Amino acid sequence: MNEFRLSKRLETVASFIPKGAVLADIGSDHAYLPCYACLHGCASKAIAGEVADGPFRLAQQQVEKSGLSHLISVRKGDGLSILAPGEADCITIAGMGGALIARILGDGKEKLAGVKRLILQPNIGAELVRRWLLDHGWELVAERILKEDGQIYEVLVAEPGAPRRPYRHLEAELLLGPFLRRENSEVFREKWKREIENWKRIIADLTAKGQSEAAERKKRELERKVQLVEEALL
Repeated sequence: MNEFRLSKRLETVASFIPKGAVLADIGSDHAYLPCYACLHGCASKAIAGEVADGPFRLAQQQVEKSGLSHLISVRKGDGLSILAPGEADCITIAGMGGALIARILGDGKEKLAGVKRLILQPNIGAELVRRWLLDHGWELVAERILKEDGQIYEVLVAEPGAPRRPYRHLEAELLLGPFLRRENSEVFREKWKREIENWKRIIADLTAKGQSEAAERKKRELERKVQLVEEALL
């Protein structure tokens, strides 16, 4: 992977960047995504944010090597703290857990003024991201699911709008994704069959270990998830 050729996962993220956007890529690592976006005309300019010293320096080196220092600003800081309100109109956050993505958005929500699109790729916990978007006025407008190197990823795209519009069955679709549930692709089915198997193992373990209140609560939660997913896969 480099500034000319992204992984399938990041290429999917890049495909949703509106042409000419001012992009902020949070947790940019090597800054491959903003470099690719600027080189391919997806973004007119970009900001690459990193919280850790090592990735921050690697991002700086990559931007310089690509000859894009006039278009990409590399900044060190936590989450959206690197941005001024209205500075970017498209934000990407990829390759983190859903809880962390939701925390970054929540901590920096005042920096979202003027942002027209969020492109979010949680490695796990996409449900937590969908819930945050729903609760904070962001409408999910597209989703993709893909498999790369044995791993399954979801990409969520949101814009300011009517947060409940895409949902027909809220509980199930916060978990599964409203667009992904309706598409019901082969990769979607593979992901959720795996999850059901894992949940059933955990339920069996909880049943064998005894009936504490916490165990019972967890068991009921997982049984409900199994029910919702099995209904979606019918």
